[in-house]
Amino acid sequence: MGIFSRTRDIIAANFSDLLDKAEDPSKMIRMIILEMEETLVEVRASAARTIADQKEMRRHVEKLDRLQADWGDKAQLALSKDREDLARAALVEKRKAGDMADQLNGEIAVLEDSLRAYEADIEKLQTRLREARSRQTAIAARLESAENRVKLRTLLASERVDEAMARFDALERRVDFAEGRADALSLAEGKTQSLADEIAALGQADKVDEELEALKRQLSAKKEG
Repeated sequence: MGIFSRTRDIIAANFSDLLDKAEDPSKMIRMIILEMEETLVEVRASAARTIADQKEMRRHVEKLDRLQADWGDKAQLALSKDREDLARAALVEKRKAGDMADQLNGEIAVLEDSLRAYEADIEKLQTRLREARSRQTAIAARLESAENRVKLRTLLASERVDEAMARFDALERRVDFAEGRADALSLAEGKTQSLADEIAALGQADKVDEELEALKRQLSAKKEG
């Protein structure tokens, strides 16, 4: 058994209540849309049959109109030949054709009212169908968002995230160490000589001066000799 029993039930349906009561709103909205689509097809088929019936009846009315004209011509011919009896009989047949035409025109008018009702129902069904499809899109988006939040929370609560964060921490420590070494080398390059280094340099200068004086004396002794 479907969710709805007839077209009017669909038009008057409160989708929010139906979805609130459903255990699976996504499944419920799919069922609603399916039944609405099937109902829309049925209503359109009924409207098509009504239009076909109207066309057939109008063809019969046209034939009856021609028949009335024909019996009218025959009645005139009979009277022109002084056959009042035949003229009367022809007029009776003309009246019968007229009555049948009037009956068919009445039925056509009823079908016209039915067709207008079908058109109104089709328009309302299409509106409700668009509404249902919009709800389906919204429900799908909400469902996807909820599932993504569940996945994210599950991921954040898992050990894999903790392990990944620990690896990030270790990597950051390695970067800190490398940066520290680079900073230390920069400090060493720009550092001034200590007092001990300056004194040691003075001692080295004295030795150089002594060697220089010794060379000078050697050269002087050679010249004098």
